[in-house]
Amino acid sequence: MASSKSVVIAALIANGAIAILKFIGFTLTGSPAMLSETYHSISDTGNQVFLLFGIRYSGKEATRSHPFGYGKAQFFYAFLVSVLLFGIAGWESAKHGYHAILHPKPPSLGMVTLAGYEFPGIWVSYAVLIGAIVFETYALAKAYKAMKLQIEKHEWSGFREAFRKTSDVTTLTALTEDAIALAGAAIALVGIYLSRVTGNGIYDAVSAFLIGLMLMGFAIALAWENKRLLLGESLPEDAESPLRDIVRDYTGVTKVEDFRTVYFGPGRAIVTADVAFDPEMDTEAIDDTITAIEKELQSHDGQIKKVYIEPEVRGSPAV
Repeated sequence: MASSKSVVIAALIANGAIAILKFIGFTLTGSPAMLSETYHSISDTGNQVFLLFGIRYSGKEATRSHPFGYGKAQFFYAFLVSVLLFGIAGWESAKHGYHAILHPKPPSLGMVTLAGYEFPGIWVSYAVLIGAIVFETYALAKAYKAMKLQIEKHEWSGFREAFRKTSDVTTLTALTEDAIALAGAAIALVGIYLSRVTGNGIYDAVSAFLIGLMLMGFAIALAWENKRLLLGESLPEDAESPLRDIVRDYTGVTKVEDFRTVYFGPGRAIVTADVAFDPEMDTEAIDDTITAIEKELQSHDGQIKKVYIEPEVRGSPAV
């Protein structure tokens, strides 16, 4: 939780500062790519606020109406972020870029005076985008480090597998946002530069359109990944199978009738099982075995926070 929060705060500070600088760059140059990047950074800043709210809300204590706590709040707010990223930043950027492609304008060659020195306004765009790349690299490094720790902990093959299996959607969202923000700044920088040296505004316009398409694509992917957790996804098969084996092979267990796992928050899962025990075991022995199984499951995987085992003897509930 602390790691996720620090990642989001780093991204919030970076995106807030970058949004202001990009807007200044747009007002000085009128660049479509700079406007797309302004939309992008404003959306990202708002998204970080939502993610922080999700982290805070998910930390609330369990109540009667929410007996397993509020951990799924992070799934909801991460899903909301992906929708906003698509609806606001992606759509507006693509729409503005498309309009600029149909009606390209030559790049602004206006001059800016600062501290008694006069220089082309386009330099402001260069400086802002290079600064954005620096800020986003810092934020991306924080998110990358946090995700890398998860990959090593769970022994995943890489980021592709982590994207499909992680329950830490806050870090996943921050990592994705930072990656596309870095790519967006680079695309805008190239487009603005090409328009400047060729005198043709089409490159700037195409950059804006590409940034919008990229945002929409990643937003849809994020929404899909968050949907699986909102609907109640189980642990990955390679994580669930060893847990089932622990129960099945435990002394006194004759058969595992049913076995289920589900996430109820980032890194927090429930295990439920219907277990048939040796008919010669009495109730006290069954209770002791269940307690021991619960402890071993939680010891094996730190994500397991709750374990519910329903005992059965010869297919009938134990008395």
